[in-house]
Amino acid sequence: MKPSTLSLAAILAVGCVANEELTCEKVEADIKTEELRNNLWHFQKIARDNGGNRAFGLPGYKASLDYVYERAVTRFGKHMDTYVQPFNHTFEQTRKLEVKGPDGKPVYAITLLYNHATPAGGVTAELVNTPVDDTKGSGCFAEQWTGVDAMGKLALVKRGVCAISDKLKLAKKAGALGVILYNQTPGTDYGSATLSAENIGQLVPAGLIPLEVANSWIPRLTAGEKLTASLLVDSVFETRLTWNLISETKEGDPNNVVMLGAHLDSVQAGPGVNDDGSGSTALLEIMGSFKKYKGFKNKVRFAWWGAEESGLVGSLYYTKNLSEQEADKIRFYFNYDMIGSPAPYFHVYQGENPGDIHGANNLMEYLTGKGKPAEIAGFGTSSDYVGFLNIGVPSSGLFTGAGAPQDPCYHLKCDTLDNIDWDALTANAKAAARAAAKFALSLDGVPPRNKTMATPNLRGRANLLNQFEKWARVEKQAEDSHSCAHKEHTVV
Repeated sequence: MKPSTLSLAAILAVGCVANEELTCEKVEADIKTEELRNNLWHFQKIARDNGGNRAFGLPGYKASLDYVYERAVTRFGKHMDTYVQPFNHTFEQTRKLEVKGPDGKPVYAITLLYNHATPAGGVTAELVNTPVDDTKGSGCFAEQWTGVDAMGKLALVKRGVCAISDKLKLAKKAGALGVILYNQTPGTDYGSATLSAENIGQLVPAGLIPLEVANSWIPRLTAGEKLTASLLVDSVFETRLTWNLISETKEGDPNNVVMLGAHLDSVQAGPGVNDDGSGSTALLEIMGSFKKYKGFKNKVRFAWWGAEESGLVGSLYYTKNLSEQEADKIRFYFNYDMIGSPAPYFHVYQGENPGDIHGANNLMEYLTGKGKPAEIAGFGTSSDYVGFLNIGVPSSGLFTGAGAPQDPCYHLKCDTLDNIDWDALTANAKAAARAAAKFALSLDGVPPRNKTMATPNLRGRANLLNQFEKWARVEKQAEDSHSCAHKEHTVV
């Protein structure tokens, strides 16, 4: 029987109104492995249909944003307020990289994000070895270059310990034409890294080769043999538009906001199913659960960050542009970046802010209660919590490990559906859901943001502004030069 217009409207209205009261148990039960998997299947397909990645400045990221936006606005829009926050950043893409050894044959090599271009045709020069220090880091300090005759040569430098950009800056000061960087562990299953946009113009070009290849050259160099190598880097720099997506519950006190964040972009090398499709799918499923319920005392705000892999750009842009009043309203931030690594450890972030413990305890209690070997870990400098730490917002989050053995496909093409531990992802998503629901119902005991907090990395709002001043100068440089080293190549 065809329903009348009135009865159909009533049916639709029932579907749009949340009648059940929110509880932690209900939200936990709503998180299903098959739904987490479904979102990741779509992220993988988006990457496959868009050149193999979902990276900032490339079509796969916009398609990923559209996927999340459709769910937030079309499916959950009756219960969520959503907006897209645009921002510009310097995009870099290496269009060709080639390293040739002393025999003139190409060796396996990968590039680095924000790699600098060689002259057209590349650089062929004498190879010079540099001292290895696995404790302090090789080529990390000026004194380690003393006595190294790198002028007009290609420097062979071991990866590890300090930022690669530090090594390349010192190589440039030593007069090297480029660096052939070799990995610190055997094999070719190693990921790339970012040199950061703020270092544009301060580095020499580089190619990253396997440890075994370098080890075949080093004894010959040590014996005094003169070896020649070649390096070709063809890269483009330009300013491109990208976006954060922010969505929050309509219900709840707007002066008391709980935030959950995950970055939506991947690296250019792969689809980013674990890094960070895993966090992104968790947020989607928690949002899908929340639309069913009422009784939110506090607002819950979800954020999918853009350009994280380019230097935490989206989340830093967001926190930098918060007024003091708006920053005060954010009572807690949870960060979910890589929560399904195939050989996971269960790290729960907790830092120096006394407020952090309130979120960390909730995550720890759930995971340990489910038999997971969860442990407290300190914050680092490499995910989207950084901006929130620097404005004093109490924070926590989950992390299951990057690089072998936890995630051997980290920043690689093989970061696909086969690169997920489904039990770990589900447990972490349920932990995140319960914590969000608990904080949505009560923030008792959670202190306001600590405006006196400072971190060793970026000290407060002044340093956030300084970071963006650096990026602004880089963007201006990119706009002025619209640089591409070898204009005869086509951008792919």
